[in-house]
Amino acid sequence: MASKNLSTITQIAVFRGNKVRKTIHNNEWWFVVEDVVFVLTDSANIKDYINKMRSRDPELDKGYGQFVHTLPIDTAGGRQNMNCANVEGIFRIIQSIPSPKAEPFKRWLARVGYERVKEIEDPELATKRTRALYKAKGYADSWIAKRMRGIEVRETLTDEWQKREIKEQKEYEILTAEISKATFDMTPSQYKKFKNLKKENLRDHMDDLELIFTMLGEASTTEITRVKDAKGFLENKSVAQKGGKIAGDARKKLEQETGKRVSTRKNYLKNPQDKKLLN
Repeated sequence: MASKNLSTITQIAVFRGNKVRKTIHNNEWWFVVEDVVFVLTDSANIKDYINKMRSRDPELDKGYGQFVHTLPIDTAGGRQNMNCANVEGIFRIIQSIPSPKAEPFKRWLARVGYERVKEIEDPELATKRTRALYKAKGYADSWIAKRMRGIEVRETLTDEWQKREIKEQKEYEILTAEISKATFDMTPSQYKKFKNLKKENLRDHMDDLELIFTMLGEASTTEITRVKDAKGFLENKSVAQKGGKIAGDARKKLEQETGKRVSTRKNYLKNPQDKKLLN
């Protein structure tokens, strides 16, 4: 569900002295496949090893595209798209690696999986992890507080939509686009182009005011949805436009008073609030 998507935040895990890059995607850890295979094999040509591994394991090759996805990862040469797999996918890949090094890695991944289970049991742990990740990337505490609140507002809205017969991912995307268009005169995809973003999470590159007006549009939509008891896609689309308009009208009023545009091409990718470099 769209509400569960977090920013793709790259971290380095160290396993037995070797670096394994990992990233948060769809609220779970994903690991760079090449890093994992290198740790378990020490192969001089990782890409060739992976290709041979897939050729000798037809079932792995058949399902490879289902559990391996391309995600943006920070590298020495800048951010690049790399093949990553979640814990389940990495376990499947390990099954095809005949190496005694695999067993301790399985235990390490099991610990990661255990931590994820604990976060499901106690969501506060996941919240603390997310805050820590943003902090590690150099975001200011005041920005993190707004971003975290924005995540809660977003989840409240999407939970409300789910109760009201909104089931398809495409419908969530359309409703979100309607709110954004009414709030900022731009859909999320247009907004990303405006900020010159590609794979990055748009909200992770908004400043304080952009986050606030995003929250206002979504919170207003939630409230109207409940009061009007909107049902189905068409009714909720109309409400999304109304909720976004409330935020859009407020934005325009502020712009009139200040003479400054709320939407800015500046973002945390190049202009972090606390002046720290963010990749």
